[in-house]
Amino acid sequence: MQNSIKNIYIITAILICIGVIMVYSSSAMVAYERYKDSTYFLKRHCFYLLIGLALALFLMATDYRKLQKFSKPLLFFSGCLLLLILLKGREIGGAKRWFRFGQFSFQPSEFAKLSLMIYLSDCLARKQARIKNFLEGFIPPAMVAGAVILLVLLQPDLGTAIAISAITGILFFVAGIDLRYILLSLLAMAPVLYVAIFSAPYRRRRILAFLNPWQDPRGIGFQVIQSFLALGSGGLLGMGLGRSRQKLFYLPESHTDFIISIIGEELGLIGTASVMILFILFLWQGMKISFNCRDLFGKFLSLGIVSMISLEAVINIGAGTGAIPTKGLPLPFISYGGTSLMFHVASIGLLLNIAKTCKAKV
Repeated sequence: MQNSIKNIYIITAILICIGVIMVYSSSAMVAYERYKDSTYFLKRHCFYLLIGLALALFLMATDYRKLQKFSKPLLFFSGCLLLLILLKGREIGGAKRWFRFGQFSFQPSEFAKLSLMIYLSDCLARKQARIKNFLEGFIPPAMVAGAVILLVLLQPDLGTAIAISAITGILFFVAGIDLRYILLSLLAMAPVLYVAIFSAPYRRRRILAFLNPWQDPRGIGFQVIQSFLALGSGGLLGMGLGRSRQKLFYLPESHTDFIISIIGEELGLIGTASVMILFILFLWQGMKISFNCRDLFGKFLSLGIVSMISLEAVINIGAGTGAIPTKGLPLPFISYGGTSLMFHVASIGLLLNIAKTCKAKV
């Protein structure tokens, strides 16, 4: 367990350092063009990083088991924020996902994601004796998770809703809920997912761009093709740090959704492979912490944290390489993401707390 704690520290620190460097490299020109300050996005990224580190230190210093008592209030508060943003949130690009506080913003869905994991971990741990029961073991947590997913979908934020659904399914499966109930919930979600995708023109365009971006290279396929060009231009060793051409207003969202493409262009296949290997190592070490934890609440919560970060990494890298449709999720610790960075870093503090506490109990 001690080795896993040290390895998580090292892996996370390396990913954060890569993120700071690549956020500046990929955003400097855009920031100067928009705000006449090449460090605009870097400064904001570091601001959220510092808040995340402060939260991580707080969570590391507090016994994680105390969160069980606050699981319901935290979830209720996050639900209220999701409702409030639908009513009072500022609409940007047709979506209401952020609260604005001067120059900074806050995305409640990131807080709701962590709050839901804490609630589900507590609920599933308490209900182990009745976990196979449909009405007592499955329905209550499934309804709560469904309500959170619905509120996120209404923003609309399909990528986060899918991520929350996947994490919920993983926790249900590991907790021992009957597989038939999980499959039943997936079937029930299928019509909702279909409507969510095909009722929004921009989501239909993303599917078409994924299937054949070359059909409309100057329209729906433009972003994906520019991502391919960035990755292909990097070759094995890359063009050199700071020398990307696609970030010069060719590849939209190069510092957020498609930062892996800029890594590939500047640092080559070796750079992208290194990032992927770091996330694989993170998954491996995180799973070791979860499997070795004897406390069920800690086991489920650590599993949820590791699943969340690993799944979002897979989705982001998959979208950047054209393996899956674009989902709009940032690459954990690396992309410019504001609230997501803050809660990802805070979650690592919680994961290390679990590892430390479980080690002490053993």
